[in-house]
Amino acid sequence: MDSATIEAEGIKPIKADLARIAAIKDQAELQKELAWFHLYTVPAIFTFTSGDDDKNSTQVIAQIRQGGLGLPDRDYYFNQDERTQEIREEYLKHIAAMLRLAGDDSVSADASAKTVMKIETQLANASFTAVERRDSEKNYNKMAPEKLTALAPEMDWKNYYDALGISAPKEINVNQPKFMQAAAKMIKAVPLDDWKMYLRWHLISNAAPFLSLSFDQENFRFYGTTLTGAKEQQPRWRRVKDVIDGLLGEALGELFIEKKFSPAAKTRAKEMVDNLIAAYRERIMRLEWMDETTRQAALHKLASFGVKIGYPDEWRDYSALEIDRASFFENLKRATLFEKRRLLNKIDKPIDRNEWLMTPPTVNAYYNPTRNEIVFPAGILQPPFFDANADDAVNYGGMGAVIGHELTHGFDDEGSKYDAQGNLKSWWSPEVRKKFDARAAVLEKHFNNYLAIDTLHVNGKLTLGENIADLGGLAIAYDGLMKALENKKVQPIDGFTPEQRLFLSWAQVWRTNYRPETLRLQVRTNPHSPANFRVIGPLSNLPEFYLAFGLTEVDAMFRPEAQRAKIW
Repeated sequence: MDSATIEAEGIKPIKADLARIAAIKDQAELQKELAWFHLYTVPAIFTFTSGDDDKNSTQVIAQIRQGGLGLPDRDYYFNQDERTQEIREEYLKHIAAMLRLAGDDSVSADASAKTVMKIETQLANASFTAVERRDSEKNYNKMAPEKLTALAPEMDWKNYYDALGISAPKEINVNQPKFMQAAAKMIKAVPLDDWKMYLRWHLISNAAPFLSLSFDQENFRFYGTTLTGAKEQQPRWRRVKDVIDGLLGEALGELFIEKKFSPAAKTRAKEMVDNLIAAYRERIMRLEWMDETTRQAALHKLASFGVKIGYPDEWRDYSALEIDRASFFENLKRATLFEKRRLLNKIDKPIDRNEWLMTPPTVNAYYNPTRNEIVFPAGILQPPFFDANADDAVNYGGMGAVIGHELTHGFDDEGSKYDAQGNLKSWWSPEVRKKFDARAAVLEKHFNNYLAIDTLHVNGKLTLGENIADLGGLAIAYDGLMKALENKKVQPIDGFTPEQRLFLSWAQVWRTNYRPETLRLQVRTNPHSPANFRVIGPLSNLPEFYLAFGLTEVDAMFRPEAQRAKIW
């Protein structure tokens, strides 16, 4: 929060790093520098980290993924519509403006911007699309270090691992092998001076939000205003809070839990989860498109779900991390390195099933396929999603549908490829998979028809997993509410029945205003549909919604029964 000191320091926090890049004299030093970038989570060219082994869910292995782009997605480098061309032009201007702030003259800054764009366009050309990145099988390419060396011989991997401070991993999942192959060829073929300019740019860009005002404002002008349409930045305290949550999230979480999450809230949330798992079990028992063998495997998977609510049983230890009042940027570097070392230290070790992948204050939830678990941080167990003092209908329409959503991720188009132990393994009969895919295709086509803005439609394939989860989650939430209301005499509230209030609650949690720029960005890059379609899309397929509100052919959300998707 000490903006005066940050302003006085200007570019000083990264001057030594810029000098080190400028001094690179050969391939060995370039690749060593890449490792430095990856230690500080700057995704230059590619990323290197740890992650669960999709086909051996007891182990953590090394993971290499595509990276290196400054625009939001690979398609931004190639789409020829007017808006995307405008963004590319603005990106070039932004790179040049940042380089001028770092001391370059206008001529060299403009030339360097074109060099960066050329390199990034080559990397983008080798990258998977957003839809391809959702394909678990396509992104699973585990290999021994020797095979990686054969795939990308231009990289001196021993030099790279040494610079990371790790031993050669026993196994590595190269998520996108063709990308890594192409990127390694580029490392050798692209002139060294061009790479130095590329690294210089990515260092400045990554650091800009944490430097003096001129860097911060220019960074916001492009990544905030141009890309998302935002007119002004969030207040500084909010942005600093986000940094703390990202890097010291469990320390922040301890404070959050003390003030914002009661034992009673945890107990009631656990009751909802139990009810919804029971409702899901009954749904699986009734499925007419699933054969008995697959049904029993699905029931076994459901019974094997792990559930985490609120916060971890044991808090992460940050005592080895030095934080002081001297420099925000140095604190940031130390905290980033501390977290990266923690991640790298997990390689070739057993999975820690007590670990949380979200911080307690996070307003979100997740399903982890390799651990077959659903996780609900305390942050989302707050109004409007959940209120320990609210009636069942409101809670089941908000948090209940979220719980059902995460449960359904275990059985969506990708989650259903993982078995009860969390292994990427076929456990469905081919006939059942074919029936499932046909039902999912109905939902994909439905969302493809939604016009988000101008001529830009929702991408039904990109958003399929989330749309399946929303549809299943709402169906399960409805069943869960019916269970909660058994043997209870419930009167309408404000003239609305419990069933109607459940669906109204779902609509209320997704009240969102998008600027046009943000909406375009969302549709092109995000596997979630825009918020309004997350409401009207699943509900227009749900018979219980028709019954609750008496929908007929004259209503805007009515869909003929033959066109409705019914999966879980």
